[in-house]
Amino acid sequence: MKLKPNNINAADWDAVESPPLSDELMNRMRPAREVHPDRPNQVSLPSHVSGKVLVSIGLAPEIVDYFKSTGPDWQNHVDAALKEWITTHPLPSREAG
Repeated sequence: MKLKPNNINAADWDAVESPPLSDELMNRMRPAREVHPDRPNQVSLPSHVSGKVLVSIGLAPEIVDYFKSTGPDWQNHVDAALKEWITTHPLPSREAG
């Protein structure tokens, strides 16, 4: 029995009919990049390639909805917004002592 993730409502979870993963079905599976080569890779690049650090962060739904509505590079828009915020909100200087 699969456990329902908290972010999926019960009606949506119950509406999905997942077939059992037989050996024959598993053998027919292909990576998404082969099946949909026109779509960008949805997996973030490793930090040594992208120069970014992968983190998990909780955000309000309206923030996620807003940024997702800006397009497939929405995470870059969040990054840009946070960079802008830190330039306008510098940390107080810390004196040694």
